[in-house]
Amino acid sequence: MEKDSIFETEIAAAVGPRITELRTAKNLSVNKLANLTGVSQSYLRDVELGKKNPTINFLALICSTLRISLRDFFDIKNSDSDEKKENELLHSKIDTLSHEQKSCLLQFLNSIS
Repeated sequence: MEKDSIFETEIAAAVGPRITELRTAKNLSVNKLANLTGVSQSYLRDVELGKKNPTINFLALICSTLRISLRDFFDIKNSDSDEKKENELLHSKIDTLSHEQKSCLLQFLNSIS
């Protein structure tokens, strides 16, 4: 397999699940998103499954329909799994605090929110 085709395969494998993630977060079916964007349901499904490589224009259309920027589309560092890890770490740290420390923390959090 050539270097370019490996790269394209990797992109397709990453982009498809990201579209699925964003689509389901908006409670949209494949059919509904396809209708909103004006693309065929089968093409959208193939992109989500990594069988087709989408163009930048297609991604821009998807992003516009989902009301996110292309930058946000590719910015997955704050995904649910990262947030879950951060929450678990925060909970574990809080669990080690004394009652007095927890009260101080709560007062601080109330002061900044």
